[in-house]
Amino acid sequence: MSDKHDAQRMEKIVSLCKRRGFIFQSSEIYGGLNGAWDYGPLGVELKRNLKNYWWRVIVHERDDVVGMDGAILTHPEVLKASGHVEGFSDPMIDCRVCKAHLRFDQLMEKNGVKQCPNCGSKDLTEARQFNLMFETHVGAAADESSIAYLRPETAQSIFVQFKNILEISRKKLPFGIAQIGKAFRNEINPRNFTFRSREFEQMELEYFCRPEQGMELLEYWKEERLKFYENIGISLANLHVRNVPDEERAFYSKGTYDIEYDFPFGRQELEGVAYRTDYDLSQHQKASGKSLEYFNEETKEKFIPHVIEPSAGVDRTVLALICDAYSEDQAPNDKGEMESRTVLRLHPRLAPVKCAIFPLLKNKEPLVAKAKEIVNLLRPHMTLFYDESGAIGRRYRRQDEIGTPFGVTVDFETLGERDPALRDTVTLRDRDSMTQERVAIRELVNILTSRLH
Repeated sequence: MSDKHDAQRMEKIVSLCKRRGFIFQSSEIYGGLNGAWDYGPLGVELKRNLKNYWWRVIVHERDDVVGMDGAILTHPEVLKASGHVEGFSDPMIDCRVCKAHLRFDQLMEKNGVKQCPNCGSKDLTEARQFNLMFETHVGAAADESSIAYLRPETAQSIFVQFKNILEISRKKLPFGIAQIGKAFRNEINPRNFTFRSREFEQMELEYFCRPEQGMELLEYWKEERLKFYENIGISLANLHVRNVPDEERAFYSKGTYDIEYDFPFGRQELEGVAYRTDYDLSQHQKASGKSLEYFNEETKEKFIPHVIEPSAGVDRTVLALICDAYSEDQAPNDKGEMESRTVLRLHPRLAPVKCAIFPLLKNKEPLVAKAKEIVNLLRPHMTLFYDESGAIGRRYRRQDEIGTPFGVTVDFETLGERDPALRDTVTLRDRDSMTQERVAIRELVNILTSRLH
């Protein structure tokens, strides 16, 4: 695809997200807050479905993983021990002409000279380190003794609570601790819609193991994470695994894979799978003076476990899901004429609305009454949308655009007016193929639930 085509595609996706209530700019009526986004009615459902499926796969379907939910406010000593206070920074440069604040790696280079990507100026400041953490104060005093931070990642609360969770869960190595939660980074230049934000959500697993198991488990979790993305409907053709070279890895890492996705704005990291060795637990044991060792009952051996960390961004994955699902094709309208159709081909298990219910005509009370009976029948099992306004083809298009995989239409055959044998049957429409089949109302729950997972 050309850069122009990709830019147009991204513009359409951003427009769809706002128009249909997936994602809004935060504080929009006040001019917006850069790097912060609000999820609307459809966006929050998609996001929740993603998080619930991740939790199901990582925690509920395994015997070797438990969960936790740590505090956002973080003790400064935790982040000093982890290295964030001293080292969690990006090199920043200012353009003296357009006053833009830029990350060093965002600069353009022309004839060997760095330039501002916004105005092309070569009049740039020297690079300086900019700490990405949000600092705040806890309590009434606003001095050094009250400093705390909004956590820059969810991982550190897992490491700090490792011993407590080990003791109460009675797990043996290897085992993991999972967490989904908000993190905050004061990005120099948030960009690419929700991809790089100052407030974002992470899905992280810290999987603890014996040192000799580390490299094998790194490979295992890389494959498990690729399966996860395939199972939520992201095309493997758009996913790429990058083996991060030694010079780019954190000094304590023995191996890191970046799972990257082909966004319309370029190939970018979706998730990192890192072998962090025993660095984090060792740092916290040293700084706190508390033992974070694991005791092997069989060998009577004490040691600090190593850890594999699959760390995924919720917001980035939601964006990847929408980008991967966005499609345009041709479909017949109510007059049989072909017209352009926008459709989100989301996997049914993640779609915000699972099924839409349509009475063929809104001014025919028996049709409306029967449609509302079906709503009551299905609502305990799935999220629904009831729509009785407009031509039936237009109603289909509205649901296609938000990714609703199935549509149920109540028509005169449902009432048995044209063929008594079809009484209490409905038309079930598939979003992707647009095929329709006649099914009995009593079978709807079983048919739909079997196709949603």
